[in-house]
Amino acid sequence: MVLPAHLQHIVDAEYPRFSPAEMARRRAAIEKLLAEEECDHLVFVGANRVGSAVQWLTQWPVTAEAVGVFTPGKRDVLFVQFVNHTPQAALLADQAAVSWGRESCIEQAIAVLEQRDARKKRVATIGPLIADQQAALTAKFGTVKNLNRDYVYLRQVKSVEELEWMRIGAHFSDLGMMALRENARFGMTERELGDVIERSYTGKGGMHFIHYIGATPMAAPSVAVPRQFPSTRKLQKGDVIIAEITAAFWDHPGQVLRSFALGDKPPQLYRDLHAAADAAFDAIVKVLKAGALPSEVIEASNVIEQTGFTIIDDLLHGYGGGYLPPILGTISRPAGPVPKTPFRAGQTVVVQPNVVTKDHKAGVQTGELVLITETGVERLHAVARGFSVI
Repeated sequence: MVLPAHLQHIVDAEYPRFSPAEMARRRAAIEKLLAEEECDHLVFVGANRVGSAVQWLTQWPVTAEAVGVFTPGKRDVLFVQFVNHTPQAALLADQAAVSWGRESCIEQAIAVLEQRDARKKRVATIGPLIADQQAALTAKFGTVKNLNRDYVYLRQVKSVEELEWMRIGAHFSDLGMMALRENARFGMTERELGDVIERSYTGKGGMHFIHYIGATPMAAPSVAVPRQFPSTRKLQKGDVIIAEITAAFWDHPGQVLRSFALGDKPPQLYRDLHAAADAAFDAIVKVLKAGALPSEVIEASNVIEQTGFTIIDDLLHGYGGGYLPPILGTISRPAGPVPKTPFRAGQTVVVQPNVVTKDHKAGVQTGELVLITETGVERLHAVARGFSVI
């Protein structure tokens, strides 16, 4: 499995960059949003590798903490913790004025806002602000406008360049799933299997997000969904291995889900579970296109209940720039009120009808990240679908 040359060129860069035109597109979108909300400045925040707006606006992946100030017509200012993270932040966020945040990144950002004559009720925020940060901003500038919902709406639809990076993330995720399929052996632990998965892509430029693995005897199952932390249980002949793998290229991930029978053909129960999952996946991608409604996706998944099964995980969710809406369940396992907003071309979503028995003892994984287009969906993954015997 080889990346196309134009994508490999991105991976091979010492530090890959989005084009000036792409970064200008993002800034224009934020400026428009600020104008609509009658705000003059944006404070964008990330901490502990959470807070995608920091990387989206500056190209600095958040480590411990980062607080930025965005003002239309002025250079961004970015404050970073810790001091030893500042040199590389300045290298990657090379269009921003990057400094160490000292005792408080938010206090440094407030000082910049005061220098820029920020007025009360004219400051907005994006990102996971903690209570102390919110209180400090409010004390100086009154009520601040929370733009997180608007930002998520912007991030749902991907640009051409963002899609290129997500195709790379999908490629690395495929490598992880192929490594699982090709290396799973009797006697291996789930920990050892996770090690094999990560080594398939980290040396090539992929970054680890998740590899959730579950293994259980198909004759007497007790695991219906992959576990978030691996166990020391050793793989045995007759096991089913169910897996969800996300590797990323910087903050642009893929996500692929598959099931494998180890050493034996799956019994009837597992064949029925996977047949229902395949039927649901096919029905969902058949209705997915620009203009389709979330309710149509849920209706398409009814084959799961018709065959006497249900799900544990979400049926479908947006992905790329976060775990994004819409987040959908099924009739038997709803995920809250069904959104009414139609799907848009350029959205990337994970379709994952992970079908389980009603007693939650047996289950399968299938699904992957797809791109919604005007006429349907485009697969971003290349690893084969189906219930393989390994």
